[in-house]
Amino acid sequence: MKNDVERIFFSKEEIQKRVEELGEQISRDYEGKQPLLVGILKGCFVFMADLSRALTVKCDIDFMAVSSYGNGTSSTGAVKIVKDLNADIEGRHILIIEDILDSGITLNYLRGYLEQRKPASIKICTLLDKKARRSADIQADYCGFDCPDAFIVGYGLDYAEKYRNLPYIGVLKPEIYS
Repeated sequence: MKNDVERIFFSKEEIQKRVEELGEQISRDYEGKQPLLVGILKGCFVFMADLSRALTVKCDIDFMAVSSYGNGTSSTGAVKIVKDLNADIEGRHILIIEDILDSGITLNYLRGYLEQRKPASIKICTLLDKKARRSADIQADYCGFDCPDAFIVGYGLDYAEKYRNLPYIGVLKPEIYS
């Protein structure tokens, strides 16, 4: 599996340090509130687990599964809600946790979908922001790292459901996904 990675972009240590910093910033911003962290499965699970432990404010956790990729390497543009929230979000402060903000199509759709339920606020926290591929008008409120336009895996990010368990984020060799 490690032989399929061309190079490492972000090491385990760099990720841990940045997640701690994000946790401090989010904790300050949500002081006195109890946000609902909404993780977008499956890619968020590693990042969200580490981030939630870095928070010093009370929070609730829920998950959604949203698909627009299938097993491919780019968004199909058709967003499908596979698993919806269990919690009522009216009047709640929502913090969407995502592994990567890429084209923005999925998150833009999701934000609009959740806004219909009248939350107090919706913010987005992404580990990686790949601005070069953005086609929807959406920005992250909290971002771990800017990400070059490369096919990356690890720390929750996958290719065809593989590589999520790598402790770092690296570039997948093109011959693996071509």
